[in-house]
Amino acid sequence: MAKEWILNSATNRFQLNFKRNVGAVSEEIRKCSPKTIDDWQGYYFTNVRSREHIEDLGRKLYVKITEVIASEVEDITEEDCLQYMFNLVIGRTFDGYMTEIKTIYGQLQQLLDYKIEPAPDKWDRLYNVDFFIKIEDKYIGLQIKPVSGVSHIPEIYKERNNQLATHKKFTEEFGGKVFYIYSIKDGEKKKIHNKEMIPEIQAEIKRLLKKD
Repeated sequence: MAKEWILNSATNRFQLNFKRNVGAVSEEIRKCSPKTIDDWQGYYFTNVRSREHIEDLGRKLYVKITEVIASEVEDITEEDCLQYMFNLVIGRTFDGYMTEIKTIYGQLQQLLDYKIEPAPDKWDRLYNVDFFIKIEDKYIGLQIKPVSGVSHIPEIYKERNNQLATHKKFTEEFGGKVFYIYSIKDGEKKKIHNKEMIPEIQAEIKRLLKKD
């Protein structure tokens, strides 16, 4: 029996991955809006649960497996359990978050019929831009923000207002405006929440194409 199956089964059986143990990870990663897994890990250990707490869950998982289902765990070590819990809470949540962003910019790319590319790190730091669309020698900036629900959107608006100066600087340097795209869950699927942005981006593309 594979280690992964045992770890996963025992974690679910003893509810070590429930919200009361690891926090509301799907909601918290959207609040964090990480660019890297290190961003997410730092935020999680500071604002959700401590590193020691996840280690305790890993040790609890180890005890449950070795005492309750000992006959199935000859190859399981405590380190396996510690690593599994870290990967579950940090790695997999981050991977899911990044998949959501890719899903949304894939939808956006189809709607606009223009290639959307990740922005250089420098643009993220200087202009708060995550992605861009190149229109001849001009650029349109994009920020794709996964939100946990409509109640989370006012927080993003507040963040957006704080970034207006950097977005203005982007427009002055590269010609195009910066647009926010909100991603929201619809059942198991992800969709663009503010589809009214699409015509605005299309209008900006046309405006840039008309420029000399």
